[in-house]
Amino acid sequence: MSANKRIPATEETWKELHELKEPGQTFDELLTELIQEHQERRLAERAREVREMDEEELTPHDELRNLLE
Repeated sequence: MSANKRIPATEETWKELHELKEPGQTFDELLTELIQEHQERRLAERAREVREMDEEELTPHDELRNLLE
């Protein structure tokens, strides 16, 4: 069972959220979309950080496999 919750926001924040909201879209749908986009950005940033690591900082695949055996 889901319960509705109130999230305090300033008038300015509410206006900005309202501007982001598409016609017919609920605030719940908007917030869900914003959360998803945020999580995708965080994942992309983490992937970028891993790509930029020195090879010395990374553990070779074979070594990882041996650790799991």
